[in-house]
Amino acid sequence: MTRSSRLAPSVSLSLLLSAALALTACGKREGAAGAAAPGKAASAAVAALLVAPEDLRTMSLASFAFGPVITGSIQPEKRADLRAEVSAVVLQVLKENGESVRRGDLLVRLDDTSIRDSLASAEEAARVSAQSFEQAERQMQRLKTLQAQGMSSLQALEDSELRRNNAQNDLVAAKARLVQARQQLHRTEVRAPFDGVVSERKVSAGDTAQVGKELVKVMDPRSMRFEGLVSADRMQELKPGQTVNFRVNGFANGEFTGKVRRVDAAANATTRQLEVLVDFAPGKAPQVAGLYAEGRVESGSVSTLMLPEASLQRSGDLVHAWRVKGGVLKKVAIELGDRDARRGEFVVRSGLAVGEQVLRSPGSNLVDGQKVEIAVAAAPAASGIAQASAGK
Repeated sequence: MTRSSRLAPSVSLSLLLSAALALTACGKREGAAGAAAPGKAASAAVAALLVAPEDLRTMSLASFAFGPVITGSIQPEKRADLRAEVSAVVLQVLKENGESVRRGDLLVRLDDTSIRDSLASAEEAARVSAQSFEQAERQMQRLKTLQAQGMSSLQALEDSELRRNNAQNDLVAAKARLVQARQQLHRTEVRAPFDGVVSERKVSAGDTAQVGKELVKVMDPRSMRFEGLVSADRMQELKPGQTVNFRVNGFANGEFTGKVRRVDAAANATTRQLEVLVDFAPGKAPQVAGLYAEGRVESGSVSTLMLPEASLQRSGDLVHAWRVKGGVLKKVAIELGDRDARRGEFVVRSGLAVGEQVLRSPGSNLVDGQKVEIAVAAAPAASGIAQASAGK
C-alpha cells in the first residue's frame, strides 16, 4: 500500500469535521438572529396609536338625579276581566287578541236555548198571574158595591180582598221571575264595556263556561300607567308629584318621564315594598301592557362626572378607563357609583378629573404608556386648492 492511499481516510475525516463545525456555526448565527427578531417585533408592536378627535371624550360635570329605584310593569288603568254569568256552552267568539272594540260590541255568544225556555215559561206565568189579579180585583169591586147596598156581608168582602192581595203578590213574583229570565238571556251575550282592545281571549267555541269562568279581557291602551314597587326603606323620599325617569323593556332608545300620582299607605307583607303609581307624560305612554320597566324617582340631583359602559373596561371587581394625557395613553383605575337609569351612565367617584380625556370605546390591544397621535382632518378649502393645482 502506498503512502497516498494510507493518508486518504484521514483527509476525508478532516473534511467531515470541518463541515460539521461550519454547520454548527451557521446554526448559532441563525439562532442569534432569530432571538433578536422578537425584540424588533415587540418594539414595532408598540407603535403610536392613531385616534380621531371623535374617539376621545372630555370629562365634564353632568347632572345626576338620585332617588329611590323603582321597578314594575306597564299596566292599563282601565281594564275589565269579562266572566261568564250563566252556565252555558260557548257558541261564538267574535273578537281575537289585539282587535279594537267599541262599547257595546258583541264579543262572546253563549248558548241560550234553556234560558229562552225559562223566559217563555216566566212570561206565561206572568200573564196568568195578571189575569188572576184582574179577576180578583173585579170581584172585590163588585162585592164592595153589593156590601154598600146591604146585599153582601162584610166577611165576603174581606175574603175577596184577601184573594185580591194574594193574586197581586203572585203577579209581583211572576214579574220578578220574568225580569230575571230576561237578564239571564241578556247575559248570554258578552259585550265590550268600553272602547279599547281585546288583550286576552280565554275561551273558544265549544267550551263549557261555568259561572265565573274568564272569557275575554278588554283594556283601554290610552290609560296606560307605570305600576312600580319601591323599597320601604326609601319611603320617606316619596311624595306625589315627583318626576320619575325610567326605561321600558322593548324600547331600546326610549326614555319615559312621568309623575308620581299615588303612594300606597301599606307595604307588601312579604317583599316589604310600596306600590307607586306613575302617570305618563301626555301622549308618551306605550300601547302594550305588561312590559317591564325600571327607573328612578328624582328626589334630588347633584353635578358629578359620569361615564358610559362603553368607555369602561372591567377585570373582576376592578374597573379601568384609558386616559390620554400629553400624547401618552394611561390605564387608570376608577371607582364607580350609582348608575343613571335614564342615560345608562355611571357616576365616577375617583380616578378622573374635569377636563381630562378618555377613549370612548377602548379596545383589548391597548398598551399602558403607548404613544397617541390625534389625526387632524385636512381642511376642505385646502384640499380643493390642492386639487386645482394638480389639475393645472
